[in-house]
Amino acid sequence: MPLKLSLKPGEKFVLNGAVVQNGDRRGVLVLQNKASVLREKDIMQPEDVTTPARRIYFPVMMMYLDETSAPNFYDEFALRLTEFMGAIRNPDVLTECVSCSKHVLARQYYKALMGARKIVDYEDQRLGNVASSVQDGGDAG
Repeated sequence: MPLKLSLKPGEKFVLNGAVVQNGDRRGVLVLQNKASVLREKDIMQPEDVTTPARRIYFPVMMMYLDETSAPNFYDEFALRLTEFMGAIRNPDVLTECVSCSKHVLARQYYKALMGARKIVDYEDQRLGNVASSVQDGGDAG
């Protein structure tokens, strides 16, 4: 099934590891085969990995962008997910964490990434910053 991307002027995205930037007009791309595509808004830079949920998102993003290097990021993902799940008590978020883990194990990295995005959004909207709870082992949700 083709993937249709509608791009804003100047919008960047990653396509199979290459950074691509749209020109000065709106544009539409249609990808006819499977490819790793990530929009600029979903790309997290290493310096932005400042919270527990972002420490989950980042290795999943890296696994998605470079599947051949996925084993290099798996241990970090598993550690950070375990820490986060130990600090959260919200059943919906815990379910999302389990789902994210299952997708990673099945090598469905895009699905895992979308689940990790939900975890980041939960952290941003509900908790602010749970870093101290993860370090202390407290209940943050």
